[in-house]
Amino acid sequence: MYHISIISSSIRTGRKSHSVALYLQKYLVENELATAEILDLKSYNFPIFEERLEFQVKPTAQVPEFTDKIKASEGIIIVTPEYNGGYPASLKNVIDLLYAEWERKPIGISTVSSGGYAGSQVLIFLQFVLWKIKAFTIPATFQIAKVQNEFDDLGNAIHKAATDKLASAFIKELLWSIKLVKKESYSSDVISI
Repeated sequence: MYHISIISSSIRTGRKSHSVALYLQKYLVENELATAEILDLKSYNFPIFEERLEFQVKPTAQVPEFTDKIKASEGIIIVTPEYNGGYPASLKNVIDLLYAEWERKPIGISTVSSGGYAGSQVLIFLQFVLWKIKAFTIPATFQIAKVQNEFDDLGNAIHKAATDKLASAFIKELLWSIKLVKKESYSSDVISI
């Protein structure tokens, strides 16, 4: 069974996107599709990094823990709200913290908004940044409009059947991508011997 880390990127008071992270974790575990852990950037409370991890002399104690969790994950789901067409600074901060750890890592993106556009603008910007660092973003997305009407604070979907159907397609694509990358990594290792 694969291990997936879910990055809950909003650190705002009253954030609603965290409910989507909780939902996706429950969906993965309850359907026995993968083990899942939420990496909540609000609880990490990282400072603004002045340099990539590999060049930091004294990183904060939580940095190696976060890095190890990213390395150990076969796939990542990023759950991010759209703030004024972009994503939270807390997310950009941790993306820029690492580099090699993101390379060829299958990443699924879930965008949310309180309005009707479901984070469609942030999706484009986030994909571009992840492509620049050689992450493997999957084509399927999990976009939620009017998030405050779709999930309760515990991550339960208000319209469960419809939400589960969307999640199924999203997670299926992520799991397929993980399998593909693992197979390709194995093939590359064999060829290089």
